[in-house]
Amino acid sequence: MPLLDTDQALTRNSYYAATAPRAAAFPPLLGEARCDVAVVGGGLAGLSAALELRQRGFDVVLLESREIGFGASGRNGGQAIHGLACDQDVIEQQLGLDEARRVWAMSIEALDLLRGRIAEHGIDCDWQDGYLGVATTPRKAAALHAQAERLEQVYGYPLARIAAAELGRWIASARYCGAVHDPRSGHLHPLKYTRGLAAAAARAGVRLHEGTQASALVPGERPMLRTTSAQGGGTLHARQVLLAGNAYLHGVAPPLAPTLAARVMPVGTYIACTEVLPRATADALIPDRSAVCDTNFVLDYFRTTADHRMLYGGRVSYSTVTPARLAESLRQRMVGTFPQLAGAKVEFAWGGFVDISMNRAPDFGRLPPATPGGPANVYYLQGFSGHGLALTGLAGRLVAEAMGGDSSRFDVFARLRHRPFPGGPWLRTPALVLGMAWYRLRDMLG
Repeated sequence: MPLLDTDQALTRNSYYAATAPRAAAFPPLLGEARCDVAVVGGGLAGLSAALELRQRGFDVVLLESREIGFGASGRNGGQAIHGLACDQDVIEQQLGLDEARRVWAMSIEALDLLRGRIAEHGIDCDWQDGYLGVATTPRKAAALHAQAERLEQVYGYPLARIAAAELGRWIASARYCGAVHDPRSGHLHPLKYTRGLAAAAARAGVRLHEGTQASALVPGERPMLRTTSAQGGGTLHARQVLLAGNAYLHGVAPPLAPTLAARVMPVGTYIACTEVLPRATADALIPDRSAVCDTNFVLDYFRTTADHRMLYGGRVSYSTVTPARLAESLRQRMVGTFPQLAGAKVEFAWGGFVDISMNRAPDFGRLPPATPGGPANVYYLQGFSGHGLALTGLAGRLVAEAMGGDSSRFDVFARLRHRPFPGGPWLRTPALVLGMAWYRLRDMLG
């Protein structure tokens, strides 16, 4: 399991893991069990679906190969932002403007759902309002403002457009030439939120099992999952199955769903976090404490935390190899944005893998029936492409609706077409590395 083994090493110096107390572990699945819906993956998509399904009266079992929130759900930048990872024109070209407006509205519903779950379940996860999108050149600032104007005119979603002369009120950095601000988006502590969602699911009656690897999927009228754990094996029979392991679903051999693996690629993302800063310093860096993200293809994203640190992400690896001198390289990127932090110590540096699709649009759907005319009872959620903190929650709701008999909203996403990455299993990673080198060069040239 090379992906999981590589990822395990990246968890060891995570700010999130150091600041999110873990409750008692959930036991592995042993022996034989039955349920209405089996969920594979203990991240935000799987937990959201499990909670929604249980609230609809389904008997639900969730399997997690490591521990709840082990993957990207517990290690990401913590930014919950409107929209999708792809531009809206990708959706417009495939589905038309009316359906693109529907998709956009659902992305905003995802933000409301996130806030609602925090309130309903009393999840203490350091939620903070505000998102600032910034541009590094005048040309990119003009494009950012034009995009914001179109979002307001076509989608009815207003964003405050900020000129270069006004940026000093928003961010203490000379690097940027323009920005937009969204008070409805925001940021949180993702591991606290993920564990809080798991606790809510358990209270609702979802049976959660950690340390349980789904090792084989046997399709049919009642699909069966074979499982392995340190304590022994098991089998789980279900009426329906949800595959929500994202990058980790395809990081095991053999993969549970080989036909899905070619449509996503695992990409390593990396974050550093400073020591605690004086509160006045943290307040001065980003006065309204918004999350910040630039518009480069290979982007930087950052925010101040509830305990007054700077959390900074800005490295990616398309080869699954962790960058050398990770903490120092991220510190240099941070100081390039905030020279005033040159003396701040980087206390944590960690990473993880997200799955990206070719067009950066989410990939939701069902596997074909095992036999002609049989039920399409294995669903999947993948391809959030680094923009899933809020959208995973909505995805869980949509798949629960579909499993309950109303697939009208789920099928909007299922109609999106996805191409496999070129090059086959051996050449697609080198091809992607070369492609991303080109985009990095474009970012550098402005």
